Amino acid sequence: MKNTLLFMVFFYLFTIGAQEKITPLEWQKDLRFLQQTVHDDYPFLFKKTRATEFDAAIDKFYAALPQMQDHEIVVGFAKIIALFKYGHTRMSFSETGIPYHRLPLEVYLFPDGLYITGAHNDYASLVGSKITAIEGKSTEEVLEAIYPVAPVENEQFFKAYGLGYVLIPEVLHAQGVTTSLKQGIDLSLEKGGEAMNTMVTASKGGEELPLQYGEVKPGSDWVSVRDVSNSPLYLKDLDKIYYFEYLPDQKAVYVRHSQIQDEPSERIPAFYERLFEFIENKEVEKLILDVRLNGGGNNYKNKPIVTGIIEHPEINRPGKLFVIIGRRTFSACQNLVNELDNYTEAIFVGEPTGENINFYGDNRRVVLPNSKLPVYLSFAWWQDKPQWENADYTSPHLPVVPTFAEYSGNKDPALDAILNLKGEVFIRDPMGYLTQLFMEEKFDLLATEAQRMVNDPMYRFFNFETEFGKVGYRLLGNDNEAALYVFQLTAQLFPESANAWLGLGQAYQEIGNIDKAKESFQKTVELDPEGPLASSAIALLQRLTEED
Repeated sequence: MKNTLLFMVFFYLFTIGAQEKITPLEWQKDLRFLQQTVHDDYPFLFKKTRATEFDAAIDKFYAALPQMQDHEIVVGFAKIIALFKYGHTRMSFSETGIPYHRLPLEVYLFPDGLYITGAHNDYASLVGSKITAIEGKSTEEVLEAIYPVAPVENEQFFKAYGLGYVLIPEVLHAQGVTTSLKQGIDLSLEKGGEAMNTMVTASKGGEELPLQYGEVKPGSDWVSVRDVSNSPLYLKDLDKIYYFEYLPDQKAVYVRHSQIQDEPSERIPAFYERLFEFIENKEVEKLILDVRLNGGGNNYKNKPIVTGIIEHPEINRPGKLFVIIGRRTFSACQNLVNELDNYTEAIFVGEPTGENINFYGDNRRVVLPNSKLPVYLSFAWWQDKPQWENADYTSPHLPVVPTFAEYSGNKDPALDAILNLKGEVFIRDPMGYLTQLFMEEKFDLLATEAQRMVNDPMYRFFNFETEFGKVGYRLLGNDNEAALYVFQLTAQLFPESANAWLGLGQAYQEIGNIDKAKESFQKTVELDPEGPLASSAIALLQRLTEED
C-alpha cells in the first residue's frame, strides 16, 4: 500500500486546459452521481460526518449551483469531499480544466501569526512580513473562511497543507473573502514594527514552484526569509530524503527522514543498516529521528526502521531515543509514529502530527461523468492502535513549537530541547506515573503532581481531563471509592468540566451519598445547560427524586 505525498498538490488549483463549457444541469448531475457513488460504494466514510449531514450539504449545493461561476463550483465540490475530514479523501484540483491563479508567496502559521516566509524576487521586500489582514479581513477571519475547502484531518493538517488556499484568488472569492474575482489581492502587513498595505498580483497557476517541503530552493528566482546557506539540520540538504549526522559534543546521532521512500542511491534498509553500524561503533547517548517534514510514502518500508531500533536496546531506552514530529507528519509516516509508540521507548518532541492515529488512507480515483472532475475516495482503514486509543493526532511528550524569530534565525528549538533535556525531570507517561502513585497510596503526592503537570506547559498536549475521566469511568461500578477519588480530583483540577461533575455525581450515587450526587448533577446542568451532559444529569436527578 502506498500513502503518497501526491495529495499535497491539492491546493495548487485548477490547471488550465481546454474543455467545453459545462452546463449547470451537467454539474448537478455530477453532484448526484458523486452522492450516489459515496452511498453505494463508500458508506464507511461516514465516520466523522453523518450521511444526513452529507446529503443536506449536497442538497444546499445543488440548489445554489446554477448561480455559481465555474471556479466556485469546483470549490463547492472540494467542500463536499472535505466533509469526510480525511486528507486522502480529496478533490483533485490539478486535473480540472478551470483556470486558477496563485500569489507568488509562501506562508507559514507560527504561534505569533501568519508570516510570509518566501516569495518571488519581485516581492522580495515582503519576505518576513506578518500578514494581519487580507482584503480588509483579519487573518483569523480569512483562515476560518478557507478552512472548509481543505480535507482537514485535524488543525495540524490545515496548518501544513491547507494554508495555500489564502494564496488562491479563486478560493478567496468563492469563500467570500473578496467580493469579486480578481488577481490583485490587498494585504495588510507588519514588518520591523511598521504597518503597511500592498497589493500582490497572482500569476497563472499550475506551474511547479521552487519549493521543497514548503521551503525555498537555493539558487531559484525566489527568496527565503532564512539564510539558506546556514540551515539548521532539519532544513539542510533537502534534496536528500534522509541523512544522518553525528553530534560529538552531545554524543548524539541526528537523522532526518522526510519521506517513506527509498533514495535511488541507497535504499531504506541499507541506510538504516549503515546507521546502526555507526551507532555500534561510536559512543552514542541519544538517537534523534526527525520526521517533522515527512508526509508519508510506502508504509511497508517502515519495518527496518522499527526493527533496527528494537534490535539495539542500548538505544531503545527511556531518555535515549527521541522522535521529532510535526504538522507535516502524515500518512505512512503516521503509521511509523504509531509503530514507534507501540514498540519502542521513543519520546516524541515537537508539534502534534497532521494525521489521525487511525485513519482512512489509500484512495480510488472516481471521475465525474460530465465535468470529468476527478475525486479520490479512500477505501482502506489503517488501524495501528485499538479504537479507544484513537485520537485526532499523536501528541508530543515534549511540546516545542518554533516562533517566527526562531525559524527565520535558523534556530531549531525542538532539537535544542532534546539535547538539553535532563531525563530525571521529564515524565514520558504521565498517566502511568500518576497511576503508580495511586497504587502506592501516595495520595498527597499524587494530587500535588497532578496539579503541577496539568499547569506545566511541557505537558500541554496531554489531555489530562479526558484521561482522568476514562480512569474514573472504568473504576465506576468496580471500585466506587477509587472512582470517587478520581472524579473528585478531576473536578478539583477542572472545575469547569461538566463531564467531571457528571462522573462525580455518579460516583456519589454509587456509594449512597445522594445529597452530594444531586449537587454534582446540578453543577453539570449549570455548566452544560443545553448539551447532552445536562440531559443525562437531569435524567439522573429525576430518578433520584422519584426514588426519594
